Amino acid sequence: MVIDSHCHLDLLAEKKDINQVLLEAAEAQVAAIVVPGINEQNWMAVNQLANEHAMVSFALGFHPMFLDKVGAGSIGRLEQRIAESISNSKLVAVGECGLDLYQGRENERQQKSLLIEQIRIANQHQLPVILHCRKAHQDLIALLKQNPPLNGGVIHGFSGSYQQAMDYVNLGLKIGVGGVITYQRAQKTRSTIATLPLESLLLETDAPDMPLCGYQGRPNEPKMVKMVLSSLIMLRSENKQTVTSQLLKNSKSTFKFCD
Repeated sequence: MVIDSHCHLDLLAEKKDINQVLLEAAEAQVAAIVVPGINEQNWMAVNQLANEHAMVSFALGFHPMFLDKVGAGSIGRLEQRIAESISNSKLVAVGECGLDLYQGRENERQQKSLLIEQIRIANQHQLPVILHCRKAHQDLIALLKQNPPLNGGVIHGFSGSYQQAMDYVNLGLKIGVGGVITYQRAQKTRSTIATLPLESLLLETDAPDMPLCGYQGRPNEPKMVKMVLSSLIMLRSENKQTVTSQLLKNSKSTFKFCD
């Protein structure tokens, strides 16, 4: 059994029947799927998906790329929604949150302030965080050292250096492994993932984005996490059973729904 630790099912539902998606995921031995929130506009959708489907859990947060409608009361509303949902075992994390400086540093201060608040909320409710990072690893590592997530979490879709990965691991975070490792050209990432402690890795798809090699142009799906696992096994020195069982254990130790 495998777990997809990061999948935007609400977006995938716009492209394919969600019941078929989940049926094919179950046939591929996907035991659970974590669906992160990205802003207030999709919180209800991800919550509803989790309530309607046994294998789905959700997270709530503000993605750093979608802050145009975030205002003075936004953090208060996130805090209220999480407080209302904390008794629901389907709520497993705060996120997707983080830093994204791909287009420059124009709203860097807002991103960092909002991330610090989301970490505070996660710590208050003893939840892990699901972190997005693009062109900002050193900034994010520095921020996390000053504002540590006390209940761990994951750097999703990681494609940085070995040292950056270990900085996150030393902060108690897991490294999200996705479709990028299926590309031969991604030598730096493949080498990093091959040498990190196995105990630090989680599988993900980021569906419907991040298509695997050979599947470009098609929506990604949670069933594809099994192919990410196969690529990971080829990169690692451990045997298939060891890798598979440890990754499942890693997910169970990260998200409350698997306790």
